[in-house]
Amino acid sequence: MQELDKKYYKIGDVATILGIPMSTLRYWESQFTIIKPKRNAKNIRFYTPNDIETIRKVYYLVKEKGLKLDAAQEQIKVNRDGIDKRFEVVEKLKSIKADLQELQRAMELINYD
Repeated sequence: MQELDKKYYKIGDVATILGIPMSTLRYWESQFTIIKPKRNAKNIRFYTPNDIETIRKVYYLVKEKGLKLDAAQEQIKVNRDGIDKRFEVVEKLKSIKADLQELQRAMELINYD
């Protein structure tokens, strides 16, 4: 997971970080009341790291769990704490898996030599 070290990110940056099109971000913003980026006088969106984490949770529900947008919105409304905890566990497991894969590659290189 990429470290979020800036205070605000533009929509193109967020799309790159999350690996989704900007149009998806715009659409999700219209469908999910929890996605509310700040806007400047020129109506340019600025996302905080918290906004990006919220979008990651939506991504998890929609893209990884396969929920339809209505079902994902309902899950967030009814079980926000449960979603947050499950999301954290899944992210930790992904990190552990990546570490193990890196270790496996290193072991294969050692055995190759």
